[in-house]
Amino acid sequence: MSEMVLDRSLILAAVRVTEIAAIAASSLVGRGDEMAADQAAVDAMRTALNEIEIDGEIVIGEGERDQAPMLYIGEKVGLGGKHKIDIALDPLEGTTLTAKAKGNALAVMAWAPRGTLLNAPDTYMDKIACGPGVPPGLIDLDKTPAENVAALAKAKGVATSEITVCILDRPRHAEIIAAVRAAGARVALIGDGDVAGVINTADPDTGIDLYLGQGGAPEGVLACAALKCVGGQFQGRLVFRNADERARARKVGIVDFDKKYDLHEMVRADAIFAATGVTKGAILDGVRLKDGFVHTHSLVMNSATHTVREVRMRRPA
Repeated sequence: MSEMVLDRSLILAAVRVTEIAAIAASSLVGRGDEMAADQAAVDAMRTALNEIEIDGEIVIGEGERDQAPMLYIGEKVGLGGKHKIDIALDPLEGTTLTAKAKGNALAVMAWAPRGTLLNAPDTYMDKIACGPGVPPGLIDLDKTPAENVAALAKAKGVATSEITVCILDRPRHAEIIAAVRAAGARVALIGDGDVAGVINTADPDTGIDLYLGQGGAPEGVLACAALKCVGGQFQGRLVFRNADERARARKVGIVDFDKKYDLHEMVRADAIFAATGVTKGAILDGVRLKDGFVHTHSLVMNSATHTVREVRMRRPA
């Protein structure tokens, strides 16, 4: 299976898929219609996937919780062939960001050998993440925000006042936000897009050191695929609000509802991760039309080689 993730043609194919989805969604930027933007990205990504010689199965889809258009879990994609892969995707991560023409909307996807991505149910997940270059096991969901901030500051050799924590701006995070600020750290609030929020911890240029909070479990798997490529750390624990959500978890094989997952339990083999900016963000520029050409800006990562490629594409509009 390791040969599959090292296949250069698959790496290039993955980024083409996210490019196509991002371009489709970009026509709806600022139009105020989240559903239409999501549908455009979904349709474009499905078409692109079905043109590739892969035997693909969607194990992490998008939108079920919000009744949005989706590439559904269990859907088969691709033309078939020797490459049997699990696919985690979010054709438009940041539907609200797109509709309101705000930054950090992405088209994202991860590929891994069949049976190696966590089949995360469409529930919420408590998450903590940081980038590479610190001791293994440094951060822990069972520590307080202050303890995690202090541990990360010590590992980086800086004061806690130099640590910036990215958190989704939601009422449910009020206590976490207050605790981080009480510890002396900065808080960078984001309105949507927690895949991008987690990935930002791996890029020093973003100024984000730590990600904390509760977001979608499927998005957690996508973020783990990216962090696996660059050596970051992640922990997640599923959050269940009702019996229906527990039933969803049982359906995909989850039996330990209190389990704390680390990065390598969520992505159990080498993976390819691709993301293309829809709107300009901290890491990626958005889709642009200029002089009769459409321009895209993407990242594609391979955990087998810890390679990160930055891809800029231009084609006639």
